[in-house]
Amino acid sequence: MIIFQSSDDSILKLIISKQFNLLNEKAEEVTAEKIKNICFGKRNNQKTLIEVFKYHNGQMESLIGENFALGTLKRYKITLTIIQIFLKFQYNITDINLNDIKYEFLTNFEFWLKTERKCAHNTTIKYIKNLRKIINIAIKNEWMDKDPFAKFVVTSKEVKRVALTKEELEVLEKKEIKLSRISQVRDIFIFCCYTGLAYSDVEKLEPNQIKKGIDGKQWIFIERSKTKTQSNIPLLPASLSILEKYRNSPETIIKGKCLPVLSNQRMNSYLKEIADICGIEKDLTTHLARHTFATTVTLTNGVTLETVSNMLGHRSIRTTQIYAKVVQAKVSTEMELLEQKLTSLAIINN
Repeated sequence: MIIFQSSDDSILKLIISKQFNLLNEKAEEVTAEKIKNICFGKRNNQKTLIEVFKYHNGQMESLIGENFALGTLKRYKITLTIIQIFLKFQYNITDINLNDIKYEFLTNFEFWLKTERKCAHNTTIKYIKNLRKIINIAIKNEWMDKDPFAKFVVTSKEVKRVALTKEELEVLEKKEIKLSRISQVRDIFIFCCYTGLAYSDVEKLEPNQIKKGIDGKQWIFIERSKTKTQSNIPLLPASLSILEKYRNSPETIIKGKCLPVLSNQRMNSYLKEIADICGIEKDLTTHLARHTFATTVTLTNGVTLETVSNMLGHRSIRTTQIYAKVVQAKVSTEMELLEQKLTSLAIINN
């Protein structure tokens, strides 16, 4: 038991009075036990960051397939691990009380991600946004007194969308690749170039999702894993021939899928080899195929922005407009070259 000296009585009374007034201002229930705990540095039912993070991930896991995709859960699990490493590195602790998380904690986390973890700016922001969601849950549940993000600015840098040109896509299609596993990855990449499917969508694509459309031709009808929006895509000849090629392969039959898709990591690893084989200097990834569909295959050939947005399964057409900017930039460059040629011809003629 702690005994206060008489000289300390006035100080203690001031502390108690202050805490009493603070609880009243927050419209909280005022009890002697609660004031005593606050005065002695104890908090009633104080939550910790890791505790709430695990609580969030547990709820998300139980809603996989309904409200969330497995990939989303994986990202939050990775973020949790990253934060645990940061806590150990920066503060030599395994957890932290929510009310101890201040603005400084966030700036330290951002700096650590960029320096120690060597994360790019947008990757850093993704981790911070995941953390922000957990903090928002804590605030809504009144587990935190203040929002540490109140003055913290989270801004992503606009990423330049890279896509294959028409010529590069043709080289990729025509290149003879003898190794079956690498050839298979190339085919699936080309399939995505002509359908716009993201890795998570092509990996789960099943035969019952390919049906006759309003025009009597074969279409893909799929709900996008990421956005849960409907995506309806008419199949072009190139994508139809790839589906036919693997229709009776043992791997697709056993898994009940349309294509023998490897893990995303292995796909991207093989795509680097394919880029070398084809003499393509761009960094081939599964997602670059989606960019190629949006720009080189569709928008450049006159397909409207609204139609492309629908096929990509975007929630907002503003997301699709990023690709339109890429096409506009290409048109601008080509028109500049045309202008130079016309100017040169005019000079020669004169």
